[in-house]
Formats: sequence, structure tokens, C-alpha cells
Amino acid sequence: MRKTTLLALAMVSISLAAGFMFYPMMPERVASHWNMQGEADGYGSKALGVFLLPVMSAVLLLVFLVIPRIDPLGKNIESFRKYYDGFILSFIAFMSYLYLLIILWNLGVRFNISQALSPAFGMLFYYLGILTQNAKRNWFIGIRTPWTLSSDVVWDKTHRMGGKLFKAAGIIALLGVLIPQYAILLILVPVISVAAFSFVYSYVEYSRQNKKR
Repeated sequence: MRKTTLLALAMVSISLAAGFMFYPMMPERVASHWNMQGEADGYGSKALGVFLLPVMSAVLLLVFLVIPRIDPLGKNIESFRKYYDGFILSFIAFMSYLYLLIILWNLGVRFNISQALSPAFGMLFYYLGILTQNAKRNWFIGIRTPWTLSSDVVWDKTHRMGGKLFKAAGIIALLGVLIPQYAILLILVPVISVAAFSFVYSYVEYSRQNKKR
């Protein structure tokens, strides 16, 4: 088994163990959603609030591990597997950090949750940029539009551009640490813009390739 997989399993296991350890100390209604002002405005049952994220992490980890085996272009995934494994580890670390914040908040520790999440989103987006720049055509990972999936050239050009933009989105998200009142906007607006731009960019590149032919 890969070292990254073992580390990801360890993080999921630690989260589950923490859930059982802190369960008796948690309130009956667990805060699970916060508004743009960082105020808790959504609550769930104790069991759901304590165990939902660790269980989601475990399920998503399983999905991530299965993808290379079921993708018809799985050989392409193997060509950038170290970056894919790095993303899996980064994502599970992000989920573990989010879970830690939820546990702390519900134990009475108060902080600006958007500000606390800014560095985590920043690092996740930045690594997503690294993965995107190195991804080869496949059916599950990357900027998958009808045009990138139809052409290796369009795939590569779109992913080189998209990777740079995701890295930029990661850096912008980090600014939420310094400007907490705009943290959620600095996280959401850039990454949504990158996704929309990449979609349009892939179509434009595909059209250019067709004209060349």
C-alpha cells in the first residue's frame, strides 16, 4: 500500500477516534454551518455533527482510491499518480482540519471560522493547481469539459492555464487570514471564476484547433 494512502487512512482513523473521545463532551445540538459573518446558523444532531465528516472522509478516500482502477484511461492517471496521491493526502488533511475546527467550536472555543479556513483552502487550491498542471486526459480528474475530453491538445492547454489560475486562487484565499471580514469572498469568488474561465477557455481552444484543421 502507498505511503500516502497509509497517511490518509491514519488521518481518517484519528478523526474517528477523536469523535468517540469528544462525543460525551459535545452539546446535543452541534453547530455545523456558519454564515458570512462567521456566526453559527446551522445545527444538527449530536451523532451527525460528530461523525459526519470522518465518515465522509472515509467514503471519499475509498472513492479516490477506486478511480484509477475504474477509469478507462487509468494508464494516464498512473503517469501523474504521485500528484494525484498528493492531492488525496491534501484533501483528507483539509477535511481533518475542518473537523478539528468544528470540534473546537462546539467545545466552546471561539474564533473567526472563515479566517481559520483561509489557509486550508489556500493550500488546497494551490495543490489543486499543481495537480491540474500535471494531469493527463482521463474521465474523473481535472477540468473535464466536452472539449478537453475530445482532444489531448485542448486538455493540455486548458490544464496548463487552469493550473496557474488555481494556484493564484490559492494565494488569494490566503489573504483571508489578513482580511477576515472578506475571507469567504476571497475563498469563493476566485475559485468559481477559475472554474468558469476554464470552461470557456477549453471551448475557445477547441474552436481554434478545429480552424487549424
